[in-house]
Amino acid sequence: VQLQASGGGLVQAGGSLRLSCVASGLISSLYRMGWFRQAPGKEREFVAAINRSGDDTDYAESVKGRFTISRDNAKNTVTLQVNSLKGDDTGIYYCAAGRGRGVPSPSAYSYWGQGTQVTVSS
Repeated sequence: VQLQASGGGLVQAGGSLRLSCVASGLISSLYRMGWFRQAPGKEREFVAAINRSGDDTDYAESVKGRFTISRDNAKNTVTLQVNSLKGDDTGIYYCAAGRGRGVPSPSAYSYWGQGTQVTVSS
């Protein structure tokens, strides 16, 4: 199983990025997909998640209205559109696949990608 995240980069505050995660070795439609992030010196935190069919999403309060998660099960891909970026959004963004209880909990996800770095400059 491999989750390959991409799309990160250096962006000015207020800018946008489109993060993508391609899953291989599993049928992604059987899994809830999520995005987490980790800033230097901080714990990994929940960002967004989408259910298996793609018709239900959850977001951390800090990103509501700015980030949008979507998925394309035919392509085994989940995307995170990140807009109006702030300095606090800086970190490594990880995609994850899981079937456990507790949408925002890292322990509910069994598979993790390697992460993609997002750096927001002021």
